[in-house]
Amino acid sequence: MFGIDSGELLIIAVVALVVIGPKDLPNVMRTVGGWIARARGMASHFRAGIDTMIRETELEEMQKKWAADNERIMREHPMPPSGAAPEPPPQSGVIAAPETVTSAVSDGPERRPPPPPPRRPAPAAASRAAPPAPPKDLP
Repeated sequence: MFGIDSGELLIIAVVALVVIGPKDLPNVMRTVGGWIARARGMASHFRAGIDTMIRETELEEMQKKWAADNERIMREHPMPPSGAAPEPPPQSGVIAAPETVTSAVSDGPERRPPPPPPRRPAPAAASRAAPPAPPKDLP
């Protein structure tokens, strides 16, 4: 961190102990720790804001590219006027005519039988057993 090795850090700690004193050193360290935490929080917030701006810029660029691609595709393949049948694609080479396939016409939605009712769990073995007999030595 900042090019400070353990020997230099030890010298700084000893000088701080002599200058500040052992009584006030914990309070000073707590205060410095709070400043560092706030600085890290601000840096994190700033970095998050920059990342958000970059993502928004990239999204705008992609939207512009997609719009340009969409315009190019629409120019190359225009839509037929409404109500008109679309043009068949151009045929290249010899293609055999498809066989006529007839499909069955449905009279409505497919009818299915209702699902079976859910199974109930079997009663526990203890509930099937006979109740215990009363003791015989009662008067």
